[in-house]
Amino acid sequence: MNRALVPLAALLACALLPSVLTEYQATMAGFVGIAAIVALGLVMLTGVSGQTSFGQATFVGLAAYTTAWLTRFAGWPPLAGLAAGLAITGGTAYLLGLITSRISGHYLPLATIAWCASFFYLFGVIPGLGGFNGFGEIPPLFPGITRGVAAALIGGVLVCVYVLCGNLLRSRTGRAMRALARSRVMAESVGIDTARQARAAFVLAALLAGVAGWLFAHVQRYVSPAPFGLDASIEYVFMVVIGGVSQLGGAVIGAAVVVVLRDQLTELLPRLLGSSGNFETVVFSLGVILLLQYAPRGIAPLLTRRVRPVPLPAGARLAHRDMPARGALVLEATALEKRFGGLLAAHAIDLSVHAGEIVALIGPNGAGKSTTFNLISGAMTPNAGSISLLGHDIQGQGARATARRGLARTFQHVKLLPEASVLDNVALGAHLRGRGGMIRSMLRLDRPQEAALLHAARIQANRVGLGDALHLPAGNLPLGRQRLVEIARGLCLDPVVFLLDEPAAGLRLREKQALATLLEALRDEGLAILLVEHDMDFVMGLADRVVVMDFGEKIADGRPEQVQDDRAVQEAYLGGIA
Repeated sequence: MNRALVPLAALLACALLPSVLTEYQATMAGFVGIAAIVALGLVMLTGVSGQTSFGQATFVGLAAYTTAWLTRFAGWPPLAGLAAGLAITGGTAYLLGLITSRISGHYLPLATIAWCASFFYLFGVIPGLGGFNGFGEIPPLFPGITRGVAAALIGGVLVCVYVLCGNLLRSRTGRAMRALARSRVMAESVGIDTARQARAAFVLAALLAGVAGWLFAHVQRYVSPAPFGLDASIEYVFMVVIGGVSQLGGAVIGAAVVVVLRDQLTELLPRLLGSSGNFETVVFSLGVILLLQYAPRGIAPLLTRRVRPVPLPAGARLAHRDMPARGALVLEATALEKRFGGLLAAHAIDLSVHAGEIVALIGPNGAGKSTTFNLISGAMTPNAGSISLLGHDIQGQGARATARRGLARTFQHVKLLPEASVLDNVALGAHLRGRGGMIRSMLRLDRPQEAALLHAARIQANRVGLGDALHLPAGNLPLGRQRLVEIARGLCLDPVVFLLDEPAAGLRLREKQALATLLEALRDEGLAILLVEHDMDFVMGLADRVVVMDFGEKIADGRPEQVQDDRAVQEAYLGGIA
């Protein structure tokens, strides 16, 4: 109820703006609101999905020029101009996203800078757009609109966009977007289509910029290339960095700080220095450097506290996949081989796991265990050999396809969303058990499904002993408990086979005993388990069968007591022959 009242109160405050603001204040409020809408998209793109863009002003300009030309020269109404502007902006973003969604590192921001510069010059040279001087006499949003009413309308749009983005973040799709920023390998392992999610975030940010461009054109009633160049894009990035790139509130705070200070400094600095110039850019740059030094997460985290999420009503239980009969062959790898240049990391590896069986894969450091794990899970493609899961050939299909078939995994180096709650991290594992996309989430049409997903996550978190930490940030837990979060996440996928990479590392004795009890219970339920572990007492007391690797080759396969007596194993792993 309190969460619902906040946007209603904000809308009421916007409705009062025309009666309390002067014309100058209303103009500034309108500029802040337009910039905040663009910045909200940038938070979703950069802060949430981890894609840095210096090209958002391009999308503002595309929508602004589209609606300006259609309403000024073709006589279209502004709402039709909005639809056309969003169509062109969204279509352009989708085409660019086909490329940028697969680019990472410093190449992505460089690509956005390139297209921002290109579109800036296109706006100035395409016939009919008024050149670099632009054109005016664009129709207003409706006849007789005042600056105060325009500010109220912009504020209302901002509140609606803020609420929609907040709904998205508190959803299955929002969790998937957050996973992109942390680890795409982990995201693919739970069935998230990372390229599609990255493209969706990219298009969403562009569409929000398009809404801002439409408002800009009909409030300013004049467009030219100047507000849509690289300088403007960098300014939008400044906004989210100053406000807080990881929080929606940071977009609004950053927009207010940058727009108001820019206006004041543009007048104040020339008078103080006795000459004209873009001195405000220097001040902003110095301010950002100081902020990154003393408040690297921005202003918003300093002003807000972590709010315990409102619990959803218990949802219906999710359907479970049919488990294979106990003893049935679940996973089989035959003659696996993987080369890295001249290094043979895995050679002629034969491996099988049956339903209701725990198989341990052991070997010295560098033996090829993690490489074998990655080959089986689809994170890597073998150079030779075959892999089948429940009789289906999964070689080369990728981690997402193997997850859909019922293979879950953890990682040698823990891969979590450190700032997200334990519950949200665990719920990531249930991604494939839900349906629906971005629009459904933004409109809160997914609440019954979301309740069911979180209920399933809560069950698995309690099962591994994390019931007391559901709402704590996962990154605040000790390493051993973070590994338990990964195990609970994997169980949420409802797997038929579970690959565990050093699950006992970092656990205390009692936690190891509890983990062993859990794995034995899962085995009794028919789950096939393949684990890599260096704790020999843990392995020998738990595993039904042990496979030993050394220098990329399998050297032993049998019951724990047989492996312990194997001469090759003693020489390679257990410290020589007794």
